[in-house]
Amino acid sequence: MPNFASPVEDGGQPQRSLSLLDTTSITVGIIIGSAVYKIAPLVVAGAGPWSLALWVAGGVVALIGAMCYAELATSFPQVGGTYVYLSEGLGRNLGFAFAWTEFWIVRPGNIGAVAFVLADYAAPLFFPGTAPSGTLTAIIATVAILTLAVLNAIGLRAGTRTQNILTGGKILGLLLLIIAGFSLHSANEPDTATKNNGSFALALIQIMFAYGGWADMSFVAAEVKHPERNILRALLLGTGTVMGLYLLVNAAFLHALGMEGVAASSAVAADVLRIRLGTFGSTAISVLVVISCLGAVNGMLFTGARVFYALGTHHPTLRWLGNWNEQTGVPLRSLAMQTAITLALVGICRREGFERLVIFTAPFYWGFIALVAVSLIVLRLRGATTGTFKTPLFPLLPIVFAITSGAMVYAAVAYAIERRSIEAVWALIVVALGFAVGVWDWHCRRR
Repeated sequence: MPNFASPVEDGGQPQRSLSLLDTTSITVGIIIGSAVYKIAPLVVAGAGPWSLALWVAGGVVALIGAMCYAELATSFPQVGGTYVYLSEGLGRNLGFAFAWTEFWIVRPGNIGAVAFVLADYAAPLFFPGTAPSGTLTAIIATVAILTLAVLNAIGLRAGTRTQNILTGGKILGLLLLIIAGFSLHSANEPDTATKNNGSFALALIQIMFAYGGWADMSFVAAEVKHPERNILRALLLGTGTVMGLYLLVNAAFLHALGMEGVAASSAVAADVLRIRLGTFGSTAISVLVVISCLGAVNGMLFTGARVFYALGTHHPTLRWLGNWNEQTGVPLRSLAMQTAITLALVGICRREGFERLVIFTAPFYWGFIALVAVSLIVLRLRGATTGTFKTPLFPLLPIVFAITSGAMVYAAVAYAIERRSIEAVWALIVVALGFAVGVWDWHCRRR
């Protein structure tokens, strides 16, 4: 990579062993977690008859982002994704800032939040009749994260097979949910939900969150077979598949329950399956949500460790993270540290604290995503994007993507300020500490 100093790798090197199926499963598996089941009523309440159009709009923005990332990933098919693109286009210090916040805030916050949703649905399945508690959900979340981390540590094949199975399971479950929704008689109650019972802006924000995660596939670009064609295919195929599933699922909800029924529901998927399958429907949706969350957690563990490995290979201060285990084909040290930080936060924050912590991860996540679009423009104008794919309508599409991501930053910051808590202090401390480490690392590089 031209703007980086000589890498300081310790150990083996990533091998190109991920197939198109593997990388597409990573994309789909990370995007589809629990959000689609939770936010459908909010979207209908806020957008009314325009709700499906909003899902299309969110999908189009995600596809634009996928195209931007495809140009960058085919030009720089190295481990690290966003870290690499920011470092190449806007400077190594900005790349460090991304990886640092990803390491301490964004990645553990997102993994933990999804794990707690998993625990909420798994508790009644494994402990029927037991009143849910913070301790029980924390234990279940810990066991899930630790189990998936161990599977990934066993080896690359174990991690990818787990991801493929979980992604296949969640797609099958969603297809069954779609069939169940469309097989019911269409609801014809009055469309009172078209009144402005919710917020149109909030509905769009929620949809963008539901589409988040597709960029993670770029983190494993150095391990993709035939990257010149499979990176683009995986990003577009994965994002397009999610868009299609989201549209069909929400159309099935509307068909089965009507606009008013969806807007008033607190568990829309469970309501649809309860009509079709009776009490068994609640169990079925719990199993589906658990599988969806497991796939998202596994994908985030798999891809996140690659970012921290890339950070260690180019920053002397964190060199101990830049170790690639040749026997397992996995960055074990990075995976272990990521898991340890996440489990520590699970134990400290518990569920409510984690939900608030995720609010503070959003500005960082979308802020760096917006900067990636800027980086693409800089690199294209510099003639550095020499990959096999070029984002069409340049620079219009990258600008649209940057503005959309910037709007998400604004919304997330406003929401976080309104609901200030101790987690904001944690985020600020981490960022300040990262600045200090970055300055120290800069001095180390100059020696």
